[in-house]
Amino acid sequence: MGKTLSGKCMCGAVTYVATGAPVVVAQCHCEECRRLSGTGHTVGAMFSSDAVIMTGELSTYIYVSDTGSEVTKAFCKTCGSPIFGKNTRLPDHITLTLGTMDDANGLDVQVVIFARDKPHWDQLPDDVSSFEVQPEWKPQG
Repeated sequence: MGKTLSGKCMCGAVTYVATGAPVVVAQCHCEECRRLSGTGHTVGAMFSSDAVIMTGELSTYIYVSDTGSEVTKAFCKTCGSPIFGKNTRLPDHITLTLGTMDDANGLDVQVVIFARDKPHWDQLPDDVSSFEVQPEWKPQG
C-alpha cells in the first residue's frame, strides 16, 4: 500500500489522506497560482485521484488555462485554505498543496514550472534577517 500522507485546511473542516508516493512535486509560478497563494508560487504534490480520500465541504473556482485546459482549484468552504488543483489535461490526477500537509518531510520540489513568471521578490538574499519565531518587533513611527 505504501506511505500515507495526511493533511487538512487551517480550520480542520477539510481533511485528506493520500496513499503512496506522489507522481511529482512541483513549484508553480504562474499568475493563477501566485494569486491563489498570495505569494510568489505554490508547491503541490500530484497523486492519482484514486490514491486520495477527502472529507469536508469544498468550494471550487474553475478557469481556462493558456493551453485551453480547464483548471479547478478547490479550497475549504469555511477558512479558504487552498487544498488541491485539477487539470483536464490529467483528469485522473489531483495536486495537493504541500502547505496543508501534516508532515511533508521527504517531499522535495522536483520541478519548477512557469519559472518565466517568477517575481523578483520571491527569493531572499543571504543578508535578510531570519527569526525562528515571531520577533518582538514594532514598526518605527
